[in-house]
Amino acid sequence: MLDNLKKYDIVLASGSPRRRELLAGLGIKFRIELLKGIKEDYPQDLPVEQVPEYLSRLKSHAYKVTGNELLITADTVVILDGEVIGKPHDEAQARAMLRKLSGHVHTVVTGVTVATVDSTVSFSCKSQVEFAQLDDDEIAYYVDRFHPLDKAGSYGIQEWIGYMGIKGITGSFYNVMGLPVQRLYTVLKPM
Repeated sequence: MLDNLKKYDIVLASGSPRRRELLAGLGIKFRIELLKGIKEDYPQDLPVEQVPEYLSRLKSHAYKVTGNELLITADTVVILDGEVIGKPHDEAQARAMLRKLSGHVHTVVTGVTVATVDSTVSFSCKSQVEFAQLDDDEIAYYVDRFHPLDKAGSYGIQEWIGYMGIKGITGSFYNVMGLPVQRLYTVLKPM
C-alpha cells in the first residue's frame, strides 16, 4: 500500500520513538531528522485546541524541504479544563500533572503537517481520555519506573499507567500515543 510514496524521500522530523513506531506500522520507508533549537511558543490568544497544529507547522517551517522530500512533523498536547499541559520538567512536576489528570476526562490533540516542495497540508486529531482515580502510590510507581518526562501530560497510554489507569477513550488511541496514523494515511494516500 501507499506505493505512490515511493517517489518521495520521506522525512519524519521527530525524536519520538512512538511516532517512529507508528509511522513504521504503515509500512512506509522513512528517515529521521531531528530539528534543533525550535522554541515551541505559540500566541497566547490562540485557542488551545489549535496549538498542536500551529506547532506542527512551526516545526515544518524550520526544515527546508527540497527535491523529492516529503516532510512529516507533529506535536501533541494534553488539555484539561482549557489549559495546555505540556511535558514535565522533572519528576515532581510529572507527579503533579498526573494528580491533576486523575479522576478526570482530558483531551489529547495532535497536530500534523505534511509538506513537499509543492504543497503543505496540516490537520489535527482530537481524542477524549478518561483517567481512573489514581492514588499517590500508583503515581509514584509509574513516574519512578517509567520516567515520563518526554511525554505530554506525563504519561504514555501504551505503558503501565495506560493499562491500569485509563477507563476509556473516545477517538483515536494512536492519536493519544502521538500520531493519528489513520488520518495521516488518508492524507498520504492521494499524494
